[in-house]
Amino acid sequence: MAQAETYNGYEMPPYQVERVEGAREVRSYGPHVLAQVTVAGDRSTAIGRGFSRLAKYIFGGNARGETIAMTVPVAQTPERGNWTVSFMMPAGKTPENLPVPRDQRVRFVQVGPSRQVVERFSGLPRSATMAQRAEDLRAWAQGQGLQVTAGPHYYFYDAPMTWPWKRRNEVAFTIA
Repeated sequence: MAQAETYNGYEMPPYQVERVEGAREVRSYGPHVLAQVTVAGDRSTAIGRGFSRLAKYIFGGNARGETIAMTVPVAQTPERGNWTVSFMMPAGKTPENLPVPRDQRVRFVQVGPSRQVVERFSGLPRSATMAQRAEDLRAWAQGQGLQVTAGPHYYFYDAPMTWPWKRRNEVAFTIA
């Protein structure tokens, strides 16, 4: 598996591209650790709340007051009527060596190797646009004979003040 890559200086999960078709890719991801929170609300509200809770953790809101490097992307996945928002933890971090969160809603998940079908796009990540892209990507994946097992996952790589045409957003599904 490839070493951790970066995007605009931020570490991102290691992956290899298996196949490319336009803006769509089939990727193999390596194992990594996520810090996650689950929040209620619409997609837009939930990403803000989840980001805030996770940002507090990595900027010292933990038992050691330790700062943890920011990574990308910020991920968001619908889950039983709520939204799970995730930050990848830097390479070398494990649930055992990460500082304990002060906010008990923050939890760690060890993610094993996975395959995903991903579509990259720019622009503002409006909820209706994201949902339509997810529907289109799911249909494309199924048409390619790929078995979707989880998702959609929404990935956001840039700060909110980034010009829309310079933003990197992705919609993805985990595949078998």
